[in-house]
Amino acid sequence: MGRKKKATGLGDTIEQITEATGIKAVVELFSKATGIDCKCEERKAKLNNLISYRRNVNCLKEDEYLFLKVLFDNRVNQLTPKQQHTIKDIYLNVFKEKLDSSNCSSCWRTIMSDLRKVYDTYEVNE
Repeated sequence: MGRKKKATGLGDTIEQITEATGIKAVVELFSKATGIDCKCEERKAKLNNLISYRRNVNCLKEDEYLFLKVLFDNRVNQLTPKQQHTIKDIYLNVFKEKLDSSNCSSCWRTIMSDLRKVYDTYEVNE
């Protein structure tokens, strides 16, 4: 049996509970049978963002700040694979959490929202 990933927020905790009780398996089966997306990943991301367990956040390095500044100033909507890789590296540095590769747009919005909160603290202090 694999080791469970530590919950980073309320969404992860709820997912762990639904997995342990079998609710998640039933929802996935229903979703597969009906073709209706349960939006579990989107809900999990929103709840993790709303109630996060993260305590320690590291400072952005100058090059990371400048990279994010370009993205946020230009309101980039579509990230290239190279940008995604750089963002994952920045996220690891700031939050000490390695991100898996994902094509989930709501997941990327949450990631960018987390980084935006850190970035904005620099903008206020300038």
